[in-house]
Amino acid sequence: MEWLSDNERFSAIEENLKYINFDISEAALKSGRNPSDVRLMAVTKTVESKFINHAISCGVNLIGENKVQELLLKEPELNLDGCKAHLIGHLQSNKVKKIVGHVETIQSVDSVSIAKEIGKRSVESGIITKILLEVNAGSEDSKFGFSADELFEKACEISETDGILINGLMCVAPICEKEAEIRAIFSNMHRMFIDIGAKKIDNISMNILSMGMSGDYKYAILEGANLVRVGSSIFGARIYR
Repeated sequence: MEWLSDNERFSAIEENLKYINFDISEAALKSGRNPSDVRLMAVTKTVESKFINHAISCGVNLIGENKVQELLLKEPELNLDGCKAHLIGHLQSNKVKKIVGHVETIQSVDSVSIAKEIGKRSVESGIITKILLEVNAGSEDSKFGFSADELFEKACEISETDGILINGLMCVAPICEKEAEIRAIFSNMHRMFIDIGAKKIDNISMNILSMGMSGDYKYAILEGANLVRVGSSIFGARIYR
């Protein structure tokens, strides 16, 4: 995308959003849901503020950043009236104080200790921070997140923490060669999401199932995702400087 002018890139973002919104609507209807039940998050890692603002002007009302520092640097330049920001990347304990209060939701809570630190800093700030529990859905050594086996126990433990609300689950799915494989992983995530929600535990509200990215979001929706995180399919290939 580096060789495109700003205006060409603005136009590409507009076209990309049209196609993605169509795909989301189609997949939602196939899954028996209303298209409005599935939210699109624009993932803005390495994307300049002017292109993020253009996406917001085209109707994007939810953005996700991977890194605390990148979000804080961009925040003053972003037109976030009517647009929420989430943190979706791995969060280190020494960055919690910096991010609490700057995002509506931290999606990438992958340990009890990080949840407790978010709760502590939220209490100090007089707010409640919504969190999603990250699940290592593919049992990959290279990924963060709770295992499926420990998820419920850890959710119950975290739910007793002041200053936070568990608002759902999130996963970064492994790359799969076959559609059936990725759909089975998403289906298992949906089952856990439904099972935990059905137990009606205080301070746990299974409202958001965040799964699916540029390469697999249609499959995620078919298996029950109600929030998909799409970056390169909106903004083009990431440009690392």
